Amino acid sequence: MSQLPPLNGLRAFDVAGRLLNFRAAADELGVTQGAVAQQVRQLETYLGVPLFDRLPKGLAFTSAGRSYHVTIGAAFDALRRATDQLRPEPGKVLVSVTPTFAAKWLIPSLPDLSAKHPDIDLRIMATEKVSSFHSDGIDLAVRQGKPPFGASLNAHLLFRQEIIAVAAPSLVEKYALPAMSRAIASMPKVHDAHDLWPEFLGLLQVEDKGGRGLRLSQTSLAVDAAIFGQGVALVSRFLVATELEAKRLLQITPLTLSGEQDFYLLAKRQSKQNAAIDAVVTWFLERAEN
Repeated sequence: MSQLPPLNGLRAFDVAGRLLNFRAAADELGVTQGAVAQQVRQLETYLGVPLFDRLPKGLAFTSAGRSYHVTIGAAFDALRRATDQLRPEPGKVLVSVTPTFAAKWLIPSLPDLSAKHPDIDLRIMATEKVSSFHSDGIDLAVRQGKPPFGASLNAHLLFRQEIIAVAAPSLVEKYALPAMSRAIASMPKVHDAHDLWPEFLGLLQVEDKGGRGLRLSQTSLAVDAAIFGQGVALVSRFLVATELEAKRLLQITPLTLSGEQDFYLLAKRQSKQNAAIDAVVTWFLERAEN
């Protein structure tokens, strides 16, 4: 396995390559111009190729130096980003949530967080993949599941799973609500990745007669489609609480689906208190109760 080049030389080359001037590089690195030039020469000797042409008023890349600097610069940028993610920043809290949770609950709730905690910098990682507290550097995560989630995590219940059927008023205006099972079977339906309609219709003891329906990859898109009258959607009640209150959506039947896959806020067990994280945890729990 080949050894790494001299790291001081790589650092000097990275900065000198960005500025194309040894003096300016020395100022940024806090060393002498001669030290930068010597470190670059040592790197060139190690590599066996010249990286710069020395000009009267600065530097110019050789062809080898230009391509090498692209790679070395990207490596140092990656190191800086990794360090920035790892280094604690006062007031910064990174939370991992699904795109649907972000769009339908968290983002509409953020004005309340900003008003109560203006010094907290909440950063949202909205992704369908399960983010890692260790490798992704997250502080909090909202997960749908069943405890325990791990000995190193604290789990706080946010919302019980309660799936309801919702539709736009325009879609169900010709039906008396709550809708009868046969009426629901005949309505167009919006499907998401959870594919809960077979189970829901099974509880109603009817077969789907509403056609193939619209199929979408995310629940947030299914909610939007329902709002625009594209069909009946099955969704967790808390995600559409605002739409129900504003009458943009109606719950068409009292029948609900429930289970053990509830929504939890997860936080690392901390040996030291972190005031910003603790404040965000408290805010999540209080907001979820409202």
